[in-house]
Amino acid sequence: MLKKVISTLYVMVVVAMAVATVVEKTRGTEYVLGAFYGSWWFTGLWALLAVGGVAYMLQRRVRRVSVWMLHGAFIIILIGALLTHLTAWQGTVHLREGNPTKLCMDEASTIQELPFDIRLDSFNIKYHSGTEAVMDYESHFTIIGDGTEERGMTSMNNIYSTHGIRLYQSSYDEDLKGSTLAINSDRWGIPVTYFGYGLLFLAMLLVLIDPKGRFRQLIRKMGSNGSRLAVVLLMLLPMQAHAAKTFTRERANTFGRLCINWNDRICPVQTMALDFTRKLYGKSSYEGYTAEQVICGFIFYRDEWYEEPIIRIKSAEVRQRLHLPEYTALTSLIRRDEYVLERYVEEYYMGQNDKFHEEVLKVDDKVMLIMQVSRGETLRLFPFEGRWYAPTDSVADNVTMERKTYFECALPLLGILVEKNETADADEMLEKMALYQQTFGASDMPSPTRLTAERIYNDIPFATILFMVCLTFALLSLLRWKWMKWLSLAVLALSFVALTTCLTLRWIISGYIPMTNGYETMLIMAWMIMLASLLMYRKFPIILTFGLLLSGFLLLVSHLGQMDPQITPIMPVLSSPLLSVHVSCVMMAYGLFSITFICGIYTLIARNINKKKNDDIAKKKTDEMHLLSQLFLYPAEFLLTAGIFIGAIWANVSWGRYWGWDPKEVWALITMLIYAIPMHSTSITWMRKPSHYHWFMVGAFLAVLITYFGVNFFLGGLHSYAN
Repeated sequence: MLKKVISTLYVMVVVAMAVATVVEKTRGTEYVLGAFYGSWWFTGLWALLAVGGVAYMLQRRVRRVSVWMLHGAFIIILIGALLTHLTAWQGTVHLREGNPTKLCMDEASTIQELPFDIRLDSFNIKYHSGTEAVMDYESHFTIIGDGTEERGMTSMNNIYSTHGIRLYQSSYDEDLKGSTLAINSDRWGIPVTYFGYGLLFLAMLLVLIDPKGRFRQLIRKMGSNGSRLAVVLLMLLPMQAHAAKTFTRERANTFGRLCINWNDRICPVQTMALDFTRKLYGKSSYEGYTAEQVICGFIFYRDEWYEEPIIRIKSAEVRQRLHLPEYTALTSLIRRDEYVLERYVEEYYMGQNDKFHEEVLKVDDKVMLIMQVSRGETLRLFPFEGRWYAPTDSVADNVTMERKTYFECALPLLGILVEKNETADADEMLEKMALYQQTFGASDMPSPTRLTAERIYNDIPFATILFMVCLTFALLSLLRWKWMKWLSLAVLALSFVALTTCLTLRWIISGYIPMTNGYETMLIMAWMIMLASLLMYRKFPIILTFGLLLSGFLLLVSHLGQMDPQITPIMPVLSSPLLSVHVSCVMMAYGLFSITFICGIYTLIARNINKKKNDDIAKKKTDEMHLLSQLFLYPAEFLLTAGIFIGAIWANVSWGRYWGWDPKEVWALITMLIYAIPMHSTSITWMRKPSHYHWFMVGAFLAVLITYFGVNFFLGGLHSYAN
């Protein structure tokens, strides 16, 4: 009876959280915080579940310390959350430079008094060198109280604590003379919660190394056997030949080696050219021309390139309604001296935000990008005293007329020299432009190592090559050739090295671990699946096929264009080592869960095929996949759990709140709770049967898909990073 009650409460908690994320989409965050997460009944569900869990463990006479520690840690975390709910308070204080105040506003918009005065001494914004990309926000202040003065500073991910109150950088005034600090006081909840986190991390480690524990029993049962899974992939990459006027490949390559302020970072022109060409055409080159040649064409021969059908219109509805081909030229969008998209763009900004108008706006963005590049508005090639200028920019007062003339005339002069076929003079002009950048922009420019890394990264389309290689060899690995296992191993190992190189290059280029957006997390997940497969292939050769298949699929998704591969400066709040650990744990967990999903799919298909031939063979394969899946389940569940609570610590450091019931947080918690179910097979007898287990694991993977894709693209929230 007690087990049924606990099971019912468990399901009710999971369903309530899932429903809340959907309701939040329509009713808003404030509504679900009050009606769901902050309600008495929701708190009661968790309390009853905790009490019931303890009672059930006592009833079953559980004696293992690690199990008690694990479940006890969750109870302590819940107690800490309750203490925070009952005793903590949050608010904000607005400061103006030189004016002390002790007044703050709490979450209920009530004015409160702090136990001290605080005076803003200065507020500063730190930028990445040579750009307008923000590196950090800093508030310097003085705490005044009891006849003493205490100087302090807070910035993103840098808390200042005093008198039992923590101060966080929140926002600032436009004139940079004022700053808003978030205030948090949680004397009891945070220590208890953090103790629970520490106990949880220790307990998970003990569960994995406990000689009498389930995970160690699974390791002892490991054996080697293999099977095959069928996947079919066909891809055609058509090539066309065309002739348009632009720089030679060599000269365009030299131009691409210049540096430019693009997307708020200093990078090679080659990077901008690739972004430009991909955005317009959907590929890294255009009919035999490199991206550098394309950008040179629009800069120096714009009238001719306006005639090139390089603008890809993805939407069939837009093409049909406007009578346009899939690839169209800029001139085709201007009929009778009228811009054919203008009417629809205006309708979009007047409120017609349907799918058609959204797609029109995407085409309009491409047109605007062409115009900005061809007019020189985005060509910030000329550095001077910490700022990079485009030919059309208004210059600062300290820029002489001679230098301003150089900014305006350098590119037109280069075009004239090339047009007149004065090769030596054109090459000398490019050399002088590079020398100018090194002379006046040396402090802003990336190091030679970074520039070399970026050029290598730009020259090799890692994701494109690797997804084709991995999926192709996943197909070939189905062949029952004796040497295919070793060939698959070699391909997977080389792919792992290549993807490691790709991620390392992105790390060198950006200066931070590549885990900050959807594209990078896809690469990380593929990398972790490859690593797990290489570590496990000796005992389970089938994992080679799984590794190639899953990593290839993830790389394919990253390649399809739904995620932005551009490298941009990291947001200040993301500049924390805790972020890297948080994302690493979660992505590794998702990668391992995907292997359990493939194990389930494979088993259910193979079982039905082999059952007609030999029941013993079917049972053997089911048992093997059952063992393999469970071996990945335990570390996956614990990595996800660790990732969730490390993320909570990061949030507490950054915002003063370790749990905000954001849809991403909620669905990660739901996923953790769902995958915890098959780990309790001693209590859930239905789960002991391998076929039942695999059916559950296949269905459970839906939670992963919702957490990663569903929240990003549909539910939204603070963690939505579809792009």
